[in-house]
Amino acid sequence: MTAQHQFPLATFTGDANPYAGGDPYADYRTADFPFTQYANLADRRLGAGVIAANDEFFAQRENLLVPERAEFDPEHFGHKGKIMDGWETRRRRGVSAEHPWPAPDDHDWALVRLGAPGVVRGIVVDTAHFRGNYPQAVSIEGASVPGSPSPQELLADDVKWTTLLPRTPVGGHAANGFPVSVEQRFTHLRVNQHPDGGIARLRVYGEVVPDPEWLSVLGTFDVVALENGGQVEDASNLFYSPATNTIQPGRSRKMDDGWETRRRRDRGNDWIRYRLVDRSQIRAIEIDTAYLKGNSAGWASVSVRDGEDGEWTEVLPRTRLQPDTDHRFVLPTPAVGTHARVDIFPDGGISRLRLFGSLTQEGATRLAARHQELGG
Repeated sequence: MTAQHQFPLATFTGDANPYAGGDPYADYRTADFPFTQYANLADRRLGAGVIAANDEFFAQRENLLVPERAEFDPEHFGHKGKIMDGWETRRRRGVSAEHPWPAPDDHDWALVRLGAPGVVRGIVVDTAHFRGNYPQAVSIEGASVPGSPSPQELLADDVKWTTLLPRTPVGGHAANGFPVSVEQRFTHLRVNQHPDGGIARLRVYGEVVPDPEWLSVLGTFDVVALENGGQVEDASNLFYSPATNTIQPGRSRKMDDGWETRRRRDRGNDWIRYRLVDRSQIRAIEIDTAYLKGNSAGWASVSVRDGEDGEWTEVLPRTRLQPDTDHRFVLPTPAVGTHARVDIFPDGGISRLRLFGSLTQEGATRLAARHQELGG
């Protein structure tokens, strides 16, 4: 996958129209952003969190990372005013009657811990339903801090923050998308809104860059898991849900937390192709169909490829799957490769794919070199 774009992205500025009733998303401004092919590093399922904010008077900072789209209830008011599904700060004021306006540098901020450290390829600052109370502009910085730093430690003078998005105007009631071209590994973001206002959702798309020392200590781990640096490269069908769901942490908790394709009416089959964290030796496979009961795949096979131009080798032959069941397979001999592919027959879905193994010496060396190159 690449972060290069052939065409300029759509941008939005200015107020949206006041809410006039009916579907609140009817006049929502959005566009297709190429970088959304990457995983959302700020996904709560990966462990992301909004750990601090200087102000959240009208709406809580935690709303920024809610996975579902923002909701709007025109009748929902509280003691502080209109209750919004996002992060909203109070209106800033100047220092006196002669200077009632905010100073040019005044802004509000929130600290976001990424669920998985990585290289950021693009960011969406979603101002859904903030029609006249969104920030005039936003800016975003990134830092790489090991361990589990507190907000006070992140705000210390010795922490280096790198600009990912300079101060940039945004539009109200819109998905404001911005490509990022900084080749560094980040663990935390600082989201600034100038001078104040509200943001409904934040999405941070990028490539996971795991800690090679941690994976080395683990020894055997899931070499295709998103949190360990695995990624989906392509899939035959994404009609009902994204293929990336299959490598999310934990077990699926509902039907749409897996991958399900539309019903086939031909003689073909559906598939997902993955890139492993790096060259790995796979010893066991787990295919879970949790919550897929009348729509699980009937059969599945798994193949492995070593290198971009390698041949696909089937390591798990076509095997019958049961609905809502976790299936485990020990390979008779370890399979070495950089890519994997799961084929399901004829259609339907799986909730999770796990490939348990360890990095080869070549894979471990390459991963460590990339980690160092990216400032990890």
